[in-house]
Formats: sequence, structure tokens, C-alpha cells
Amino acid sequence: MTERLPTGMGAPVKLEQVTKRYGSVVAVNGVSLEIPGQKMVTLLGPSGCGKTTTLRIIAGLESISAGRIFIGDREVTHQPASQRPITMVFQSYALFPHLNVFENVAYGLRNLRVSQAEIRTAVSEALALVGLAGLEGRLPSQLSGGQQQRVALARALVMRPQVLLLDEPLSNLDAKLRKQVRQELRALQQRLGITGIYVTHDQSEALAVSDVIVVMRDGVVQQVGTPEELYTRPANAFVARFIGDANLVEADVRGGQVWVKGYQVPDPPGHKAGGRRTLMIRPEAISIRPAGETAAGATGDPGAGTGLPGRVIDSFYQGMSAEYLVDTDAGQLMVIDTHLDGPVLPPGTPVTLTFAPRGMYLLPEGEGADLAAAAS
Repeated sequence: MTERLPTGMGAPVKLEQVTKRYGSVVAVNGVSLEIPGQKMVTLLGPSGCGKTTTLRIIAGLESISAGRIFIGDREVTHQPASQRPITMVFQSYALFPHLNVFENVAYGLRNLRVSQAEIRTAVSEALALVGLAGLEGRLPSQLSGGQQQRVALARALVMRPQVLLLDEPLSNLDAKLRKQVRQELRALQQRLGITGIYVTHDQSEALAVSDVIVVMRDGVVQQVGTPEELYTRPANAFVARFIGDANLVEADVRGGQVWVKGYQVPDPPGHKAGGRRTLMIRPEAISIRPAGETAAGATGDPGAGTGLPGRVIDSFYQGMSAEYLVDTDAGQLMVIDTHLDGPVLPPGTPVTLTFAPRGMYLLPEGEGADLAAAAS
């Protein structure tokens, strides 16, 4: 059957100072968000940060202690879940084991007393959208994990919601299948123009599926931005370390120049206020070479020095790349050599490190000064 674009999708969602308390515990603390229509927005953070509670609040599955919620131009703060134009895909999929694929997808429509002819058409369209046409008669136990996830997605899409909520929908899949299904999910969201709100603690998953990422910690929004913005210009040390791997080192800013333990680093983007600052360096932005070996493309600028000296603590072969842990005067640094063209340097090797400005960022003043706390 030919796919058809579901109607009623793409509404924006707005949260105004939303707070949720459980006794003395504040799970969500004054969260204000404007989620654009027809985009995929991911709530990202560690366990207990409030992301799933926020999702359940939007769904109407949790009441709020304070604040307001809007879907499109309509306030839904006190409306029950059944009256909100939202459907949700749960982490466990929540399929009925005794119902076949067709009946699982049709379940919500039957509760609305939709005619049998309309149900047949709508279910067929939904299964075609997720690539399960022809599997209507199978039970969930006869499907793979990826197919079960698609059934749950079809059951949500068949209701033609304005907003689709996804609570860690790929966490039960193995790594290879998770990557495949997230690509399919992203392609489907873009093709249909769905407003999606996605919860995960997996940074790579968030980077892959999102138009916008909302990073949360202890019930508070830390930063909102595109994946590239969060990766290249994190607001603080927590975001820097949670979005990908990051080295955070103490730097001195003098006259607009940035120094790390006597090595002048190439001019990094960020906040150039003078004094002691925190410099974020992505592992792939660090070039590593044996001590005494000339760097490829070196300028010979005596003001910049030859690089930051160090010694390899550990090394890991990764096929086309190598990962290193290097001890330096600036602390232990993670290095990813993405242009491996020789043997991996063994532990104990004296090395020189140089940095590329594209993978560095000076954090705002006062953010990340306590580097030990940033690692927690």
C-alpha cells in the first residue's frame, strides 16, 4: 500500500517554569522550554536528571507542582493524558503479547470506536510506513527486537498525534541494531514532519537523531542547542564532558593569547577574558608524535613552542585509529589519533602533543574552574 502522510502532526510544545516535587525531592526544577514543531528534540542527561519525568509531564502521565504546558496554542496543563494530542513509545514497547501485530496497532483506534474499514486502512498505512507490511498476523514473540520496536512506533503513528514522545526506545536493542533503527527512526521523523521529543542518556544516540538537544542535570536545563553547538561550544564543564569525550585543562589567558603549561596553543574560540581559565580540548583535536620528531606542517613559530611534552600511559588499537592516555604537566589527557599511519605508540613512549583550534573551546569565566568536580 502507498504510504500517506499522517495528518495532525508537527505542533510545537512549550513549558513555562515547570516544576515537579516528590515530597522534599525536586525532580524537575523550573524548566522552561520552547520545542519547535516538526523537529526532533532530545532530552539528554544521566540517570536521575529529570528527563523522563519531564517527558511524562508533557504526556500527562505526571501532574506538575508548578508551571504551565502548551501544545500548539492550547494549554494542556491540567488535561489528562487521554485528552492530549500525544502518543508515546515506551522503553519496554508495552506490546500486548496475546495480540497479533495488526491488533496491537489497532488497539487505540478500537478504543475510539473507529469503524472497521477505517481501522483496516489506517493500520495498513502505519505498518507500511515502518516497513512491516505483511507481518500483520504475527505475535510479538515471533518478531525480532527491531520489529517489535517498529510495531510500537506504528501503534503510536496510527493515532495521528501532534507530538510523538519516545522514552529510550532503543535501549533494549543490541549496539548494531540500535544504530540501524535510530537511522530509520530519524529518516521517518524527517519524512513525516513529526514533532518528536526523545529521551536518552546515550550521547551518540542524541547526536545522531536530534535537531536540538536539551542537556539536563539535577532537574535543571544546562544548555539547549544543536548537536554541533553543544559539542563545539559547551556552556560548562558538565556539558563538555557529557557530550562526547573532553579534556579540561587549566589555561592562562594573557593579552588574548592562551597558554597551557608554557605551550601557547593555537587561538581557540571562546571567551577571551584574561586570567586562569578552563580550556576544553576534544581528544581528536590533539596530534601526538614521538618526542623529538618534527610535526607535519609545523610552522616553526618559536613563540608557540614545539608542543606539550608528555608520556604515554596506555594505548589502544582501534583499527583505523588509536586511543592514548598521556601524562602531561597539564594532567592526564585522552588523545585519539584519527590518522594512524604507523604502529601504535607503546606505554612509556615520550611524546609531544599539539592542539588544533577547531576542537578547542574556552569555557565561560567561572565555568569548569573546579576540574575535579567536573568529572563527577
